[in-house]
Amino acid sequence: MTSPWSRRGFLATTGGTALALGLAGTAPASAAPVAEAAAAADAPAAAEDFAALRAKWRTLILGEGFSPTAEPFRTKLATLGTQAADFRDTMAPAPGSLWPTLNYADPKPDLDQESYGYSQRMNDSFNRLSTMAQAYCQPGTGLTGDAALKDAVIAGLDHLNAEVYSDSKARFGNWWNFQIGSPQALMDIAVLLHEHLSAERIAAYCRAVDAYVPDSAVASYTGTSTGANRVDLCRVLILRGVVGDSAAKIVTGRDALSPVFPYVTTGDGFYADGSFIQHTSIPYIGGYGAVLNDGLGRLFALLRGSAWQVDDPGSQLFLDTIEKAIAPFVHNGLMMDNVSSRGISRGLTASDPFKLPQDDHTRAHGVMASVLLLGQGASPEEEARWKAMVKGWLQRDYYGPALKNPKLSLVNTARLQAVFDDDTVKASPEPVEHRVFHNMDRATHRRRDWTASVSMASQRIAHYEFGNGEHARGYHTGAGWLQWWGADHGLEQYSDTYWPTVDPYRLPGTTVSRKPLPDGVGGNWGGPRPSPAWVGGTTDGEYGTAGQHLQGITSTMYAKKSWFFLDDSVVCLGAGITSADGHTVETTVDNRNLGAAGSAALSINGIRQPVEQGWTATRARTRWAHIAGHAGYVFPGGAEIGALREERTGAWRDINTGSSPEPFTRRYLTLWQDHGTDPQDASYAYILMPGASELRTAARALDGDWLEILANTAQQHGVRVASRGFTGINFWEPGTVGKVTASAPVSVQIRERWDGTATIGVADPSRTVTGLTLVWKRRVKSVTGKAPTVTGATAGSSLTLTFGDLSGSYGATHQVRVRLH
Repeated sequence: MTSPWSRRGFLATTGGTALALGLAGTAPASAAPVAEAAAAADAPAAAEDFAALRAKWRTLILGEGFSPTAEPFRTKLATLGTQAADFRDTMAPAPGSLWPTLNYADPKPDLDQESYGYSQRMNDSFNRLSTMAQAYCQPGTGLTGDAALKDAVIAGLDHLNAEVYSDSKARFGNWWNFQIGSPQALMDIAVLLHEHLSAERIAAYCRAVDAYVPDSAVASYTGTSTGANRVDLCRVLILRGVVGDSAAKIVTGRDALSPVFPYVTTGDGFYADGSFIQHTSIPYIGGYGAVLNDGLGRLFALLRGSAWQVDDPGSQLFLDTIEKAIAPFVHNGLMMDNVSSRGISRGLTASDPFKLPQDDHTRAHGVMASVLLLGQGASPEEEARWKAMVKGWLQRDYYGPALKNPKLSLVNTARLQAVFDDDTVKASPEPVEHRVFHNMDRATHRRRDWTASVSMASQRIAHYEFGNGEHARGYHTGAGWLQWWGADHGLEQYSDTYWPTVDPYRLPGTTVSRKPLPDGVGGNWGGPRPSPAWVGGTTDGEYGTAGQHLQGITSTMYAKKSWFFLDDSVVCLGAGITSADGHTVETTVDNRNLGAAGSAALSINGIRQPVEQGWTATRARTRWAHIAGHAGYVFPGGAEIGALREERTGAWRDINTGSSPEPFTRRYLTLWQDHGTDPQDASYAYILMPGASELRTAARALDGDWLEILANTAQQHGVRVASRGFTGINFWEPGTVGKVTASAPVSVQIRERWDGTATIGVADPSRTVTGLTLVWKRRVKSVTGKAPTVTGATAGSSLTLTFGDLSGSYGATHQVRVRLH
């Protein structure tokens, strides 16, 4: 360990004065030169207004309402103090670095990947100083009010300002580190230590922020100034105004939030269906969406009740996204991986003292706290619902509970602990619903005791995103990946070191060519998108029908895939599977992560299979299979199924260059169907039954009347489950399936109910249908309700529906309600 540096010596060498910072003659921040318009905006604000905002932001950073001597806060505060002491003791200011391991002196400053690393180390330096500042301000850290620690933070800020982050230094590497990461940490520190900073220092720090984040950064809603990035930039501007007593900056940042609120129809942002896109084609609710959620929550709370309160009427649209966009992807305390993109590869970092990988649970913890924060500015009814929802997630997460996460910030822990301990808040159960997110090629299916979600790709949505050396083997995550979890099992499936150890060609539900792919295929930030457009589905809000015209990534493999989501199962069909890659094509029925030593029993047709690692077999005429403690699988008509038990070893660094090289080994039990090398029009059919017992699985397999497969071809997929009154059909091409005829390529779902009514849902996933005639050969008494797109409806011995132009509805469902008798 580096010897503790001499603060007196450092201050002597850097000057510690206005002259050393080049600030001779600089006026206090409140009187610093600003544009004439800004001066006018500053005029009405009083010093106490800015002080009040600083006090509020300080609380948002540090938290409130917790006892520093009670757990888990005592341990968190002690850990914070230990980290801060280590940073203080190893801090060794030198040309090009503040810590020896964080050299930010880029010998060839530009925008290449190497420069990204140097700018990140600058950002990491600011983050360490922020940790130290929090340890100084928080109670119970062992360093609370420690003058030497405070002096170290200020000296560190001066060093970075003199060397790398000032209005006289050019930007290099990743723009994010200069415009978002570093200035956010800098402004947070300036709030925490404001009373200890001279006016000259504040002015210097504010000038640095002004240089890298000028007002022009939010002048137009485009490029890197959209979605979550836009909120982050606004936070920088607002906090710069709070630190430097500039009403003009606060107004600029606040008003620049307005483009974030309206729903978008293309590009980045929230869509009316609850989709959230960042980087043009990446579903990102669990990543950038969570950042946006947290950022707006904090800014709403900061400005609420002040002269600069966010009063844009569009802000309610954002509050609506909590239940429309965020909640559908949180299951029992985890945030689904299929909306977290590169984040799923970050896992364990080499420097993490907790040795706790980031996973779908830890990603959800901050989101839950943000939901509670946003609830403070919502209606009483919304806040009550959100508290009940969050409490349910907290109570049901048996694998990675938020309140036992040592890496969750103290402020978020306090917020979650408060609702967890509040006896007046009654936890709400998981909802019963099906949602189609047609603008990001995702669908979620939720039941009280299980949840599933399918991840697809199209000409609009990328297979995956690779960038910053992250997510190197996520290439098949858009190939029909079907995630599922039970209420009391399966929460560890994607959390227990899954991504560095799983076979990336065998993700559950996917159909892929085994053609070897290089890491990061598609290129840095390439976001490779396939050519097919028919991807999406329809729903009545409870059951769902989804389909994907799949093209493999950098592959000649094409397939038509469908999923029909019911109360206790998902019916999965595939057809038209064709390839000329010269490699085998497989459909993975499931690939269960059994942990480090799991040995879940596998039965095929009621016969128990071997448990030895390395065992593999191909079983012809498989009618059903069951994995104890996981699920049942039924294969209508029988199928030849491959099975494998294997131990796989990998490190997070294998898929993310910034992660730990430590190897991990996990056991997997895989079921798949081999379509052969270069198949021509191959197909599959199976029923996934999450949480089903062996007996119930066998009974379903024996019940030949339960499922009727109406079509499983490259032209149409269709099923009918009479006991559920369910018919689902994906028309890849016009035609007739069962009793339904469609004149255009659409997705159709019919639900007949015991009360003599039925609901017909129609969607245009390809967004090409300009007119549709749909005929259902079923006696219908009357049409009781219809979407505006229905231009004609004739009931009688059959139902004929005429639809107008559906191509501009972005794949949304158009419903018709009828009375059957």
